[in-house]
Amino acid sequence: MGETPDYAVNFSARALRWMQTMTFAIKEINKRTDLLPQLKLGFHIRDSCDDISVSLRASFLLVNGQPESSFRIENVKRNASQDKATDIGCASVNRTVSSVIIGDAGSGVSMALLRSLGSFHIPLVSYFASCSCLSNQREFPTFMRTMPSDTFQIKALAQLVRYFGWTWVGVIGVESDYARFAIQLFLQESVNYGVCAAYTHFYPVGLSHQDIEKLLNVIQMTSSKVIINFSGEAEMQDILREIQRRNLTGFQWIASEAWATSKSLWEKSANFLKGTLGFAIQRAAVIPGLQQHLVSLTPSTIHKIAFLAEFWEETFNCRLNGSVNTHYHALGNYQGRIACKGTEVLNSVYSPYSDVTQLRVSYNVYKAVYLVAYALQDMSNCRPGEGPFLKKTCADPKNFKPWQLLHYMKLANFSTLGEKVNFDQNGDPIAYYDLMNWQRGPDGSLNLVKVGFYDASLPAGRSLVINDSVIMWPVGKQAIRSVCSNSCPPGFRVARRKGEPICCYDCVPCAEGEFSNTTDSLDCSRCSEDTWPNKSRELCIPKTVEYLSYYEFMGVLLCTASVLGACISLVIIAIFYTYKDTALVRANNMELSFLLLVFLTICFLVGLLFLGKPSNWLCRIRYPAFGISFALCLSCLLAKTVVVLMAFRSRLPGSHVMKWFGTKQQRTSVLLGTTVQVLVCLIWLLTSPPHANYNTDYHSSTIIIECVTGSDIGFWLVLGYIGVLACMCLVMAFLARKLPDNFNEAKFITFSILIFFAVWVTFIPVYMSTVGKYIVAVHVFAILASALGLLLCIFAPKCYVILLKPEKNSKKQIMQR
Repeated sequence: MGETPDYAVNFSARALRWMQTMTFAIKEINKRTDLLPQLKLGFHIRDSCDDISVSLRASFLLVNGQPESSFRIENVKRNASQDKATDIGCASVNRTVSSVIIGDAGSGVSMALLRSLGSFHIPLVSYFASCSCLSNQREFPTFMRTMPSDTFQIKALAQLVRYFGWTWVGVIGVESDYARFAIQLFLQESVNYGVCAAYTHFYPVGLSHQDIEKLLNVIQMTSSKVIINFSGEAEMQDILREIQRRNLTGFQWIASEAWATSKSLWEKSANFLKGTLGFAIQRAAVIPGLQQHLVSLTPSTIHKIAFLAEFWEETFNCRLNGSVNTHYHALGNYQGRIACKGTEVLNSVYSPYSDVTQLRVSYNVYKAVYLVAYALQDMSNCRPGEGPFLKKTCADPKNFKPWQLLHYMKLANFSTLGEKVNFDQNGDPIAYYDLMNWQRGPDGSLNLVKVGFYDASLPAGRSLVINDSVIMWPVGKQAIRSVCSNSCPPGFRVARRKGEPICCYDCVPCAEGEFSNTTDSLDCSRCSEDTWPNKSRELCIPKTVEYLSYYEFMGVLLCTASVLGACISLVIIAIFYTYKDTALVRANNMELSFLLLVFLTICFLVGLLFLGKPSNWLCRIRYPAFGISFALCLSCLLAKTVVVLMAFRSRLPGSHVMKWFGTKQQRTSVLLGTTVQVLVCLIWLLTSPPHANYNTDYHSSTIIIECVTGSDIGFWLVLGYIGVLACMCLVMAFLARKLPDNFNEAKFITFSILIFFAVWVTFIPVYMSTVGKYIVAVHVFAILASALGLLLCIFAPKCYVILLKPEKNSKKQIMQR
């Protein structure tokens, strides 16, 4: 560290603790007999003031080995009588050129030092510079650090905001290499987690009132309630002052590691910082002896050491006698301060300097000193002829080049306070962070509570561990919401808004036949062929299977009608069989009547084949059964009609027609009439048979199990042939309608065929316009209606006479004209 310029305005007691930790570690090493027993460590301390120009001037003085007499230097001897810090001259310094520089705390200053000192090949070990840019070994080959790279902190921050669902965050940072690279990395990494920056804003190191106004206006103009700030403690102090004036509450602050444990911010801004979350570097529970070392200062030993004198006077607001301090930060006149009494004790006041509850950066300083010590130890252990340098030579631990020390530092692997310390190829340590939560204690003080951690050595997905239950939030007992758009629930998909960040979107319902079962789904997935999304379209459910079942109301009605029609036919058969010897039965062609009744019974029962779940074999039975059964019925009717005509002709004198159309001919005509239908059905079944089909075209959410004809030509030929037979029956019956017979069947056949035509002519347009189970119901209804029409029109009058008018059932009555 370098000198303190006259324009310094802030004094950091925290940074003084870091400096004192270094002196403590050096003294501790010099006292050890197992580490560097033949060597002793010394040091020069310079104040960089976190300023590049001051740092460069101080660093050149260190590497040139010409510290000015006005600067205070310290040299720690192993001699017990010289353990205390003393003010000595340049002549007392044995090594005039510093072989290694520990510092700087800031990334920007460290980069400037590295670029300026590159030709000297002097190692620079930083304890707090976290910029990922410093991992570039090609540009900064002499850089190492005990502070993890921001690459890991950024991964942790991106996972943190995603964990709590904060997809709309504000990102601000001080105008520096540290913040610039960190924010750039965060914007890249956040994309992987679906997190967007509502705004990014940089502000200068020395914040003016105008700069703060501009920053807070940006914060207030957006809907984001989560703010990530990459800055140091001093800049955050200025921002909080204006936030307090405006009374801006309800924000969730996310602290970078630079101020994640800065307790001094809490004093005046507790209400605004409550619930703050931030990743802090690994903490040492205790560094044995450090507390005593820090508080061992007394006025008599520090008044000639500028750093310590300034700290003492600022802490106790007094003036040391003979003090070399030239800086004064409070209001009023420095000379007007009262003289220090000499009885002041550090234990009696609180100061960040003596606070060892959060040994994080201090622990990094401690490890940095030990890194140098162990590198020197490894150098001392080198055996001649086995060295790592040219011709296998070793470096002289008492007279080595800085680049030789750097070689051993890169390979260092040691333990401090029980922790294993090693470095990757970029000179970075393995990252481990504590997730700290700023909580208000019962007395209003700040409690920094560890609520989780990030361990980069753990597998991806398990590196961040958070205990939600112990977190104190800024408002209420839950994490605040900070999103550009509300999450799209299952059943919806994300629709990006053109020209806006990916976190700003609209929620669009999944299209028909698609579903999404996750929140914020980018796409909806299509359900399988046999499934369909539920009403909310968040999962696929089996499609509704539709067919005309025996168990539904319509199926029960049609089934009952079919069975009832068949029973009526069987009853009529029984009646005719019982009265087979009566004149009426014998006069109406008893054999054809029995055949017709049997075929009508079959027609009624064929309707049952159209009910139930269709299958291939059932489909191949139902259509031929329907066609053949009606062909049999109509062939019988045609034969009966022809018999009526032939019977009338046979009564004419000299006519012998009936002998040419006897019983055998009647049977043959029925068989011939049916054979044509059988051949049509056989060809249909052999070429393109009917089969079961799962139809989803009519309604996507329903699977209609139906019998398709296979060949429309086959179906319409079957139906057409039935129509041809019906037409022939109608013509014949129409010709015989006025024959002078009391029980002439022709008029009943005519009427029945007219009903048959009415049913089937109506059936065709209805059949063509109906789908699903209703087309089956129409088909069954047509079968039952036409069969019932034939049954009632032809046989009801006969049953009426047989059962209710037996006196008319005589040959005499029948023969009357």
